[in-house]
Amino acid sequence: MNKIRIAIAGASGRMGRMLIETTLKAEDAVLVAAFERPESIFIGRDAGEFGGVQCGVPITSDVAEGLARADCLIDFTRPEATLQHLAVARAAGCGMVIGTTGFSAEGKATIADAARDIPVVFAPNMAVGVNAVFKLLDMAARILNEDYDVEVIEAHHRLKVDAPSGTALRMGEVVAKALGRDLDDCAIYGREGVTGERDAQTIGFATVRGGDIVGDHTVLFAGIGERIEITHKSASRMPYATGSLRAARFLAAHTSGLFDMQDVLGLK
Repeated sequence: MNKIRIAIAGASGRMGRMLIETTLKAEDAVLVAAFERPESIFIGRDAGEFGGVQCGVPITSDVAEGLARADCLIDFTRPEATLQHLAVARAAGCGMVIGTTGFSAEGKATIADAARDIPVVFAPNMAVGVNAVFKLLDMAARILNEDYDVEVIEAHHRLKVDAPSGTALRMGEVVAKALGRDLDDCAIYGREGVTGERDAQTIGFATVRGGDIVGDHTVLFAGIGERIEITHKSASRMPYATGSLRAARFLAAHTSGLFDMQDVLGLK
């Protein structure tokens, strides 16, 4: 069996460590490279050390050298770093799984352009359960239609730098599309003071940041006399890692194209 050769960016971060651990345990994948910033104190150390093993793959800052022997790069870093890695992956003909959030419209366009040459899975959340929720939200919004106010509530750890989360925004996009709305036109990202009555066409977002919350998301459909809540709560980062490997397996059958986890899971 030919194993999928995986490279991981942000190797010393919490998500990077989980991705390394998951890859090392997978029977059909092999870790071939792990990257960090040049100034990182972890450069040169064995990537498996975080999980208490020696895997023989040193952490390096040389992305081009590492991707020359990889089939897929998994990246959960920051938008600016991910776009730099994307350019190298494109030149190397290496597929990419992008779990980074917080991209500008220009950044998203750059990803779409690169996907003309390499296969890319770009999704705000790689967890299989969250993507099942996306499907449920589409169904719920179509059934409930215009008679319910929609609010998206999300909570994450204190170190998360973007808000609302990419997952929360994607939930809003799914609901808005099902209702025939454009999220850019109907989203409300904060309320303060005398706001007046709620516009029935809006979709509200509330953000919580604190402690070590991995990720909680709830979409509330509030009607007259009843409320429907669809919630997903993450207890660890493992679902994101296992979903990312599932995405890498999906990319092995493609030479180019832009995909998301709905494609990977066959939900479209």
